[in-house]
Amino acid sequence: MALRLKEKYNTEIKAALKDKFNYKNVNQIPKLEKIIVNCVTRDCVQNGKMVENIVEDLTQISGQKAVVARAKKSIASFKLREGQAIGAYVTLRGAKMYEFLDRLINFSLPRVKDFRGLSPKGFDGRGNYTMGVKEQIMFPEINYDKIDKIRGLGIAFVTTATNNDEGRELLRQFGMPFRTK
Repeated sequence: MALRLKEKYNTEIKAALKDKFNYKNVNQIPKLEKIIVNCVTRDCVQNGKMVENIVEDLTQISGQKAVVARAKKSIASFKLREGQAIGAYVTLRGAKMYEFLDRLINFSLPRVKDFRGLSPKGFDGRGNYTMGVKEQIMFPEINYDKIDKIRGLGIAFVTTATNNDEGRELLRQFGMPFRTK
């Protein structure tokens, strides 16, 4: 199941993108490089135990051990010191990336209440897409009874596309349900 999307990319998506954008070289065809899932919260400043729960949640969601994110600067108004743990993140590549994308599109997003599609405005100008998720409980791996608090997640899709149109078409071919306004 995990490599189903990779196989689809190699057989169908590459050909569709080559036809649509008239690429001369197969290396010009955009591809998904990595997916970054992160959770950073202000509550970690007061409660250091919260970081362990975030790491555990992200590890269950992604199937890969999460890395603790630390503050780069001290900010007195936030009571934040440099090097203090403020959250966690996971960078997915290869087979785990395709597996996560498959589960996100086919299982997790359809579980969201009143879901009308993803915003097409999350592109950065270079074909990378970022989306936010309000609750980590939309993932079937998370046991609702064992969570301490509902948290949001940020999910970034990094592509080799050169502009938003190429990145949007790549993700749409994978099955990302973008809103049509």
